[in-house]
Formats: sequence, structure tokens, C-alpha cells
Amino acid sequence: MSLTSIELLRHMVATIAYRAHKALRDAPAEFGAFEAGGGVRQPAEILAHMGDLMDWALTMIRGEVAWVESGERRWDVLVDRFFASLERVDRELVQRPPSPDAMQALLRGPFADSLTHVGQVAMLRRLAGGPVKGENYARAHITTGRVGRDQPPPVREF
Repeated sequence: MSLTSIELLRHMVATIAYRAHKALRDAPAEFGAFEAGGGVRQPAEILAHMGDLMDWALTMIRGEVAWVESGERRWDVLVDRFFASLERVDRELVQRPPSPDAMQALLRGPFADSLTHVGQVAMLRRLAGGPVKGENYARAHITTGRVGRDQPPPVREF
């Protein structure tokens, strides 16, 4: 079976959702303000940036390029915003497939950057005393189109 470019992009969005959900799941509200020190951004700042990245991705899909920074810092609002942004991006990929150049830009820009930031949030969880378990992500039940907070449980954690 051969996947289309759009199917691969949508699977990437679903992968971001799955991994982000794992890093964000059960994080206490006060985690958003955790201070690791040394100029490291707070988790809320990183999550706000992740939402901004998905909003930027949405403009790229539409053939525009617009960056808007959110000033929001409330953890619960940011979590909701991030997953809502992923849902909009996934929906837009279906309704308005981007150009090949935009597809490449999405992968190397907002999508790859989001995965980096998911890792940062997971590391900050460990530093804050609430580590996220490792997982064999190759076996994870990541489903294209499933990009909200309703992610399946891990298959194999360690």
C-alpha cells in the first residue's frame, strides 16, 4: 500500500497529538509555571509556542505565511488550544491540500519543531518530579485523523 503525501502529513499530525498527549497527560496545573532555571522556558511558554506553531501551519496550508504569538499562559487553556489547533490543521489538510513546497515546509518547520518541544515538555516533567514513561512509539496505536485529547493508552511503556 502506498500512502499519499497528505496521508503522511496527517499521520505526522496524529503522531504529534499522541506524543504531546502523553507528555501533557495528568500534568498538574502548576506544572505550567515550573521553573527549571538557567533561562529555560516554562512549560506554559513552550505549550503556547506549540499552539502558535500549529496556527502558523494552518496559514501555510492556506498558502499564506502569518505568525501570531499567543499571550495566553493558563495551562488548561493552552492544552485545549493546542489540541484544537491540531484538529484545525488536520481538517484543513483534508479540505485544502497544500502545495508540494508547503508540504515540505510544514514538515521541516512547525511539525518537526513541535516534536522537539514535546520532548522539552517531557524533560521538564521529569525535572518537576512527574516523569513521563518511555514507550516503544513504533508500536503505538497512532491513527491518522485522531488528533484530539482522546488518545489511546500506550501499548508498551518501559
